[in-house]
Amino acid sequence: MSVFLTVVQVVAPVFLLAAIGFAWVKLGFEYRIQFVTRLAMTLSVPCLIFTALMQTKIDPAALGTVSLATVAAYAAVTVAMLALLLVAGLDLRTYLAPLVFGNTGNVGLPLALFAFGDEGLGYAVVIFAIMAIYSFTAGIWIVSGGGSVVKALKEPLLAATLLGVLFLVMGWETPAFLTNTLKLIGQMAIPLMLITLGVAVARLRPGRFGPAIGLSLFKALACAGIAVAAGRWFALPPVAFAVLVLQVSTPVAVTSYLLAEKYGADSDAVAGMVVVSTLMAVAALPVTLAFVM
Repeated sequence: MSVFLTVVQVVAPVFLLAAIGFAWVKLGFEYRIQFVTRLAMTLSVPCLIFTALMQTKIDPAALGTVSLATVAAYAAVTVAMLALLLVAGLDLRTYLAPLVFGNTGNVGLPLALFAFGDEGLGYAVVIFAIMAIYSFTAGIWIVSGGGSVVKALKEPLLAATLLGVLFLVMGWETPAFLTNTLKLIGQMAIPLMLITLGVAVARLRPGRFGPAIGLSLFKALACAGIAVAAGRWFALPPVAFAVLVLQVSTPVAVTSYLLAEKYGADSDAVAGMVVVSTLMAVAALPVTLAFVM
Protein backbone atom coordinates (compact mmCIF):
# COMPACT_ATOMS: atom_id res chain seq x y z
CA MET A 1 0.00 0.00 0.00
CA SER A 2 2.86 2.40 0.77
CA VAL A 3 4.22 2.01 -2.78
CA PHE A 4 0.75 2.65 -4.20
CA LEU A 5 0.31 5.81 -2.14
CA THR A 6 3.77 7.03 -3.13
CA VAL A 7 3.00 6.51 -6.81
CA VAL A 8 -0.34 8.34 -6.47
CA GLN A 9 1.34 11.27 -4.73
CA VAL A 10 3.89 11.51 -7.53
CA VAL A 11 1.54 11.09 -10.49
CA ALA A 12 -1.51 13.01 -9.25
CA PRO A 13 -0.01 16.53 -9.50
CA VAL A 14 1.05 15.86 -13.10
CA PHE A 15 -2.43 14.96 -14.28
CA LEU A 16 -4.22 17.48 -12.04
CA LEU A 17 -2.25 20.37 -13.52
CA ALA A 18 -2.93 19.05 -17.03
CA ALA A 19 -6.62 18.80 -16.09
CA ILE A 20 -6.58 22.47 -15.07
CA GLY A 21 -5.37 23.40 -18.55
CA PHE A 22 -8.00 21.16 -20.14
CA ALA A 23 -10.79 22.67 -18.03
CA TRP A 24 -9.50 26.21 -18.67
CA VAL A 25 -10.05 25.83 -22.40
CA LYS A 26 -13.39 24.05 -22.04
CA LEU A 27 -14.64 26.92 -19.87
CA GLY A 28 -13.88 29.29 -22.74
CA PHE A 29 -10.98 31.20 -21.18
CA GLU A 30 -8.20 32.54 -23.39
CA TYR A 31 -4.84 30.74 -23.41
CA ARG A 32 -2.19 31.82 -25.89
CA ILE A 33 -0.40 28.52 -26.26
CA GLN A 34 2.19 29.79 -28.74
CA PHE A 35 3.29 32.56 -26.36
CA VAL A 36 3.40 30.27 -23.33
CA THR A 37 5.29 27.57 -25.22
CA ARG A 38 7.86 30.10 -26.44
CA LEU A 39 8.22 31.52 -22.92
CA ALA A 40 8.80 28.05 -21.53
CA MET A 41 11.18 26.76 -24.20
CA THR A 42 13.31 29.90 -24.57
CA LEU A 43 13.40 31.13 -20.96
CA SER A 44 12.04 29.04 -18.12
CA VAL A 45 13.13 25.56 -19.28
CA PRO A 46 16.71 26.67 -20.09
CA CYS A 47 16.92 28.30 -16.64
CA LEU A 48 15.60 25.11 -15.07
CA ILE A 49 18.14 22.98 -16.95
CA PHE A 50 21.07 25.27 -16.15
CA THR A 51 20.37 25.58 -12.42
CA ALA A 52 19.53 21.88 -12.06
CA LEU A 53 22.83 20.85 -13.64
CA MET A 54 24.91 23.54 -11.92
CA GLN A 55 23.65 22.59 -8.45
CA THR A 56 23.32 18.84 -8.90
CA LYS A 57 25.41 16.55 -6.74
CA ILE A 58 25.52 13.91 -9.46
CA ASP A 59 28.95 12.74 -10.62
CA PRO A 60 29.63 14.16 -14.11
CA ALA A 61 30.77 10.69 -15.19
CA ALA A 62 27.33 9.33 -14.25
CA LEU A 63 25.67 12.01 -16.37
CA GLY A 64 27.93 10.98 -19.24
CA THR A 65 26.85 7.36 -18.90
CA VAL A 66 23.20 8.40 -18.82
CA SER A 67 23.76 10.41 -22.00
CA LEU A 68 25.20 7.36 -23.78
CA ALA A 69 22.33 5.18 -22.55
CA THR A 70 19.84 7.78 -23.78
CA VAL A 71 21.38 7.95 -27.25
CA ALA A 72 21.40 4.14 -27.46
CA ALA A 73 17.80 3.90 -26.28
CA TYR A 74 16.49 6.43 -28.80
CA ALA A 75 18.49 4.81 -31.60
CA ALA A 76 16.90 1.45 -30.77
CA VAL A 77 13.44 3.00 -30.49
CA THR A 78 13.88 4.63 -33.92
CA VAL A 79 14.87 1.33 -35.51
CA ALA A 80 11.98 -0.53 -33.87
CA MET A 81 9.37 2.05 -34.91
CA LEU A 82 10.76 2.30 -38.44
CA ALA A 83 10.53 -1.48 -38.81
CA LEU A 84 6.95 -1.48 -37.51
CA LEU A 85 5.81 1.21 -39.95
CA LEU A 86 7.53 -0.42 -42.92
CA VAL A 87 5.88 -3.76 -42.15
CA ALA A 88 2.49 -2.12 -41.58
CA GLY A 89 2.81 0.06 -44.68
CA LEU A 90 2.03 3.28 -42.80
CA ASP A 91 3.24 6.75 -43.76
CA LEU A 92 6.62 7.50 -42.20
CA ARG A 93 6.15 11.29 -42.30
CA THR A 94 2.99 11.01 -40.24
CA TYR A 95 3.76 8.27 -37.74
CA LEU A 96 7.52 7.92 -37.18
CA ALA A 97 8.14 11.09 -35.17
CA PRO A 98 5.17 10.58 -32.80
CA LEU A 99 6.27 7.00 -32.13
CA VAL A 100 9.86 8.00 -31.37
CA PHE A 101 9.55 11.26 -29.44
CA GLY A 102 7.86 11.20 -26.06
CA ASN A 103 6.59 14.04 -23.92
CA THR A 104 9.80 14.22 -21.88
CA GLY A 105 9.30 17.90 -21.08
CA ASN A 106 5.66 18.28 -20.06
CA VAL A 107 5.38 14.88 -18.39
CA GLY A 108 8.87 13.46 -17.85
CA LEU A 109 10.50 16.39 -16.02
CA PRO A 110 7.80 16.78 -13.34
CA LEU A 111 7.56 13.03 -12.82
CA ALA A 112 11.32 12.77 -12.28
CA LEU A 113 11.27 15.74 -9.89
CA PHE A 114 8.30 14.56 -7.83
CA ALA A 115 9.52 10.95 -7.68
CA PHE A 116 13.27 11.40 -7.18
CA GLY A 117 13.86 15.02 -6.19
CA ASP A 118 16.75 17.12 -7.44
CA GLU A 119 18.85 14.08 -8.34
CA GLY A 120 16.09 12.75 -10.58
CA LEU A 121 15.61 16.16 -12.15
CA GLY A 122 19.34 16.36 -12.91
CA TYR A 123 19.21 13.13 -14.90
CA ALA A 124 15.87 14.07 -16.49
CA VAL A 125 17.03 17.38 -17.92
CA VAL A 126 19.95 15.69 -19.66
CA ILE A 127 17.64 13.10 -21.24
CA PHE A 128 15.16 15.83 -22.17
CA ALA A 129 17.88 17.93 -23.81
CA ILE A 130 19.15 14.98 -25.89
CA MET A 131 15.63 14.11 -27.02
CA ALA A 132 14.89 17.76 -27.86
CA ILE A 133 18.00 18.14 -30.03
CA TYR A 134 17.14 14.88 -31.79
CA SER A 135 13.61 16.18 -32.34
CA PHE A 136 14.76 19.56 -33.68
CA THR A 137 17.02 17.85 -36.23
CA ALA A 138 15.90 14.35 -37.21
CA GLY A 139 12.33 14.97 -36.09
CA ILE A 140 11.88 17.95 -38.40
CA TRP A 141 13.67 16.13 -41.21
CA ILE A 142 11.32 13.14 -40.86
CA VAL A 143 8.20 15.28 -41.11
CA SER A 144 9.36 17.90 -43.60
CA GLY A 145 12.52 16.62 -45.25
CA GLY A 146 14.34 19.76 -44.13
CA GLY A 147 15.87 19.38 -40.69
CA SER A 148 18.49 21.91 -39.66
CA VAL A 149 21.45 21.15 -37.41
CA VAL A 150 22.25 24.87 -37.26
CA LYS A 151 18.77 25.61 -35.92
CA ALA A 152 19.17 22.99 -33.21
CA LEU A 153 22.52 24.46 -32.18
CA LYS A 154 20.86 27.85 -31.69
CA GLU A 155 18.25 26.49 -29.27
CA PRO A 156 18.55 28.05 -25.77
CA LEU A 157 18.08 24.68 -24.10
CA LEU A 158 21.25 23.35 -25.78
CA ALA A 159 23.23 26.36 -24.57
CA ALA A 160 21.75 25.91 -21.09
CA THR A 161 22.72 22.24 -21.08
CA LEU A 162 26.30 22.89 -22.18
CA LEU A 163 26.73 25.74 -19.70
CA GLY A 164 25.21 23.68 -16.92
CA VAL A 165 27.59 20.79 -17.61
CA LEU A 166 30.56 23.21 -17.75
CA PHE A 167 29.65 24.76 -14.38
CA LEU A 168 29.12 21.28 -12.91
CA VAL A 169 32.47 19.93 -14.10
CA MET A 170 34.40 23.05 -13.09
CA GLY A 171 32.64 23.38 -9.75
CA TRP A 172 31.53 26.92 -10.57
CA GLU A 173 28.35 28.61 -9.36
CA THR A 174 26.72 31.91 -10.25
CA PRO A 175 26.39 34.63 -7.57
CA ALA A 176 23.57 34.00 -5.10
CA PHE A 177 21.33 36.80 -6.40
CA LEU A 178 21.63 35.50 -9.98
CA THR A 179 21.15 31.87 -8.93
CA ASN A 180 17.97 32.77 -7.05
CA THR A 181 16.68 34.72 -10.05
CA LEU A 182 17.37 31.85 -12.45
CA LYS A 183 15.77 29.35 -10.08
CA LEU A 184 12.62 31.47 -9.81
CA ILE A 185 12.38 31.68 -13.60
CA GLY A 186 13.01 27.93 -13.88
CA GLN A 187 10.27 27.15 -11.36
CA MET A 188 7.74 28.45 -13.88
CA ALA A 189 8.63 25.71 -16.34
CA ILE A 190 6.96 22.63 -14.87
CA PRO A 191 3.52 24.11 -14.05
CA LEU A 192 3.49 26.02 -17.34
CA MET A 193 4.29 22.90 -19.37
CA LEU A 194 1.72 20.75 -17.57
CA ILE A 195 -1.09 23.29 -17.91
CA THR A 196 -0.13 23.80 -21.57
CA LEU A 197 -0.32 20.05 -22.12
CA GLY A 198 -3.92 20.08 -20.92
CA VAL A 199 -4.72 23.08 -23.10
CA ALA A 200 -3.17 21.43 -26.16
CA VAL A 201 -5.07 18.17 -25.65
CA ALA A 202 -8.33 20.09 -25.24
CA ARG A 203 -7.80 21.83 -28.58
CA LEU A 204 -6.79 18.78 -30.63
CA ARG A 205 -8.95 17.42 -33.45
CA PRO A 206 -8.21 13.71 -33.10
CA GLY A 207 -9.04 11.21 -35.82
CA ARG A 208 -8.80 7.47 -36.60
CA PHE A 209 -8.67 6.11 -33.07
CA GLY A 210 -8.30 2.49 -34.27
CA PRO A 211 -4.69 2.77 -35.51
CA ALA A 212 -3.92 5.23 -32.70
CA ILE A 213 -4.79 2.66 -30.04
CA GLY A 214 -2.62 -0.07 -31.52
CA LEU A 215 0.33 2.20 -32.24
CA SER A 216 0.17 3.89 -28.83
CA LEU A 217 0.10 0.53 -27.08
CA PHE A 218 3.08 -0.68 -29.09
CA LYS A 219 4.96 2.55 -28.33
CA ALA A 220 4.34 2.23 -24.60
CA LEU A 221 5.51 -1.39 -24.42
CA ALA A 222 8.44 -1.10 -26.84
CA CYS A 223 9.81 2.12 -25.35
CA ALA A 224 9.63 0.78 -21.81
CA GLY A 225 11.32 -2.48 -22.80
CA ILE A 226 14.07 -0.75 -24.78
CA ALA A 227 14.74 1.72 -21.96
CA VAL A 228 15.01 -1.10 -19.42
CA ALA A 229 17.43 -2.94 -21.70
CA ALA A 230 19.56 0.19 -22.26
CA GLY A 231 19.63 0.97 -18.55
CA ARG A 232 20.73 -2.56 -17.70
CA TRP A 233 23.31 -2.64 -20.50
CA PHE A 234 24.97 0.56 -19.26
CA ALA A 235 24.62 -0.52 -15.61
CA LEU A 236 22.96 2.73 -14.58
CA PRO A 237 22.54 3.45 -10.87
CA PRO A 238 18.96 3.04 -9.54
CA VAL A 239 17.76 6.65 -9.85
CA ALA A 240 19.33 7.14 -13.29
CA PHE A 241 17.83 3.85 -14.46
CA ALA A 242 14.38 4.82 -13.19
CA VAL A 243 14.47 8.26 -14.81
CA LEU A 244 15.63 6.85 -18.17
CA VAL A 245 12.75 4.36 -18.21
CA LEU A 246 10.23 7.05 -17.25
CA GLN A 247 11.48 9.57 -19.81
CA VAL A 248 11.66 7.18 -22.75
CA SER A 249 8.22 5.75 -21.84
CA THR A 250 6.37 9.08 -21.87
CA PRO A 251 3.36 9.43 -24.22
CA VAL A 252 3.39 11.04 -27.66
CA ALA A 253 4.62 14.64 -27.51
CA VAL A 254 2.21 17.43 -28.40
CA THR A 255 5.02 18.93 -30.49
CA SER A 256 4.61 15.99 -32.89
CA TYR A 257 1.11 17.25 -33.66
CA LEU A 258 2.37 20.81 -34.13
CA LEU A 259 5.05 19.61 -36.56
CA ALA A 260 2.53 17.51 -38.51
CA GLU A 261 0.20 20.51 -38.75
CA LYS A 262 3.02 22.82 -39.86
CA TYR A 263 4.56 20.54 -42.51
CA GLY A 264 1.45 18.98 -44.03
CA ALA A 265 1.51 15.48 -42.55
CA ASP A 266 -1.72 13.83 -41.32
CA SER A 267 -2.19 16.01 -38.22
CA ASP A 268 -5.55 14.49 -37.26
CA ALA A 269 -3.99 11.03 -37.08
CA VAL A 270 -1.18 12.38 -34.92
CA ALA A 271 -3.69 14.17 -32.71
CA GLY A 272 -5.44 10.85 -32.16
CA MET A 273 -2.15 9.33 -31.02
CA VAL A 274 -1.49 12.23 -28.64
CA VAL A 275 -4.91 11.83 -27.01
CA VAL A 276 -4.85 8.02 -26.87
CA SER A 277 -1.27 7.71 -25.63
CA THR A 278 -1.83 10.42 -23.00
CA LEU A 279 -4.94 8.63 -21.72
CA MET A 280 -3.02 5.33 -21.70
CA ALA A 281 -0.28 7.06 -19.71
CA VAL A 282 -2.74 7.71 -16.89
CA ALA A 283 -2.61 3.96 -16.24
CA ALA A 284 0.78 3.07 -17.73
CA LEU A 285 3.00 5.65 -16.00
CA PRO A 286 1.96 4.71 -12.44
CA VAL A 287 2.71 1.06 -13.28
CA THR A 288 6.08 2.03 -14.74
CA LEU A 289 6.84 4.23 -11.74
CA ALA A 290 5.96 1.43 -9.32
CA PHE A 291 8.28 -0.88 -11.27
CA VAL A 292 11.29 1.42 -11.14
CA MET A 293 10.92 2.79 -7.60
